[in-house]
Amino acid sequence: MNTTNLIRWAGVSAMVAGSFYVIVGMFHPANHLSSVNTQWTIIHTLATAMCLLFLPGITGIYVRQAKAAGWLGLASFLLYSLSWMLTALFTFTEAFILPLLAAKTPALAEDFLGIFTSSAGNMNFGFLTTLWTLIGLLYMLGGALFGLATFRAGILPRWAAILLVIGSALAPVSSSRSGCWGFRGSTTASLRPISITTGSSRPVRWGWCSERS
Repeated sequence: MNTTNLIRWAGVSAMVAGSFYVIVGMFHPANHLSSVNTQWTIIHTLATAMCLLFLPGITGIYVRQAKAAGWLGLASFLLYSLSWMLTALFTFTEAFILPLLAAKTPALAEDFLGIFTSSAGNMNFGFLTTLWTLIGLLYMLGGALFGLATFRAGILPRWAAILLVIGSALAPVSSSRSGCWGFRGSTTASLRPISITTGSSRPVRWGWCSERS
């Protein structure tokens, strides 16, 4: 398989990931112990798949403009990808481990959910709480710089790069209802740019979706 086809498949991956993102944002239950049910498992399974699918999608965008994006493109690509990889670890735990904890040791499960709601519990998840906050910072910084690198490269649509910068910079004020991005609180919805298609001779096209408050 040549580079052209790999980039196109990366576009498909990003498109599917973007679709999952919308579904997760629409149907994510509240971060409460009573919400850990079948819907919870399905949504967090989709969230895990979403994170993993975003990785080849972002990679396709980077490869398409790697030479022109320079060192800033590489550094921001690594930061942005790392944010999605680390998020996948949390969503995997929420999908497949948390339901078992909720059934056998509900107190521990509730304490774990406190990572996303800033609720203090009997169990101290200090490192994981710090890591969750770090993920948000990686997403914000990596996304903004990746958008800036894309804008400077001038290969892909610059309006899409601007959307990525704005969406990433506004991450702290976006809704954390879904508990997916490392920022807590309840505020208004915001835009998150996502890549949706790539091609060998055509620029990457981007779309956006919103998080509900």
